[in-house]
Amino acid sequence: MKKILLMICCFGFIQAQRPLSGLQVGSDIPPELEAVYQKGLTYLATTQTANGNWEDNYGRQPGVVGIAMLAFLASGEDPNYGPYRLLLQRGTDYIISQQDQRTGYIGTSMYNHGFATLALAELYGHVQSEKIGPALKKAVDLILVSQQNNPFGAWRYTPVSNDADTTASGAQVVALLAAKNAGLSIPEKALSQSATYYAGMLDGSGGIMYSGNNGSGNATRTAIGSLVFSLQNDYSSKASRRTFENLRSSMDETSSSYPYYHFYYLAQALFQGDMGVWEGWNRKILRVFEATQSEDGSWNGRHGASFSTSAALLSMALNFRLMPIYER
Repeated sequence: MKKILLMICCFGFIQAQRPLSGLQVGSDIPPELEAVYQKGLTYLATTQTANGNWEDNYGRQPGVVGIAMLAFLASGEDPNYGPYRLLLQRGTDYIISQQDQRTGYIGTSMYNHGFATLALAELYGHVQSEKIGPALKKAVDLILVSQQNNPFGAWRYTPVSNDADTTASGAQVVALLAAKNAGLSIPEKALSQSATYYAGMLDGSGGIMYSGNNGSGNATRTAIGSLVFSLQNDYSSKASRRTFENLRSSMDETSSSYPYYHFYYLAQALFQGDMGVWEGWNRKILRVFEATQSEDGSWNGRHGASFSTSAALLSMALNFRLMPIYER
């Protein structure tokens, strides 16, 4: 982890203006990406268990399995006929096996629930399985009911939490937007409430705070907030503009204890917020990932190799622009 943070500090990051510019859909994919990405997918494929999960730290959690599934889908792997179809089927079955059939809750935390729901939303309509639709509907309903019962109109660790935080909430908002893209009916009130919550969590500099109405933001939470605004096509509100300006000025922040989680959200926020900024960051982060990838194709961090590898791959997957939630 120190190695990757040091390399980022040495490479540095650029700044640009907010209007859309730079790399457009259909542009050439960087040549170094394919080998790095395929090596990472091979690692995940060869280490998945017969149950569809991974044995390392966090790899048994359905949210992490979901992120791994997204890494394959985001590069265009065919979940029905491609070489990784069995891996994707096992992962999908594992996620659904972890869902409470009565409540729709997946796993034991809203982090797991949000990421697993996101995976189901991206799999829905692409995988030949009658199980995904009902599981996704139950998962989305739980997110909506949890928000309705939350005094902040947001989410925290469990579906019945009476407080909220901006990291757990981010996973739910992105899952709802992915489900909306997949054709499910998502109330506009749910999305507008989430935007209002994030607008109220800005600190004095435009960073996104964690919980409550005090403290200061950090780059990871600010990336989550900026992504929430952008995915709802809000580029012009005061909250959105301040959040992105803060994010742009903190792209070279190296104090994150969870760098791959940080890169996962930062890549999406920059891509959605300003293509010119993302393009410069993307060139540098590709070199960082290429230099820090292990011989077996993995990256490792505090959440274990399955999560770190999947998040690293998804940080590069915006280059493909194949997954609906990664479109602009």
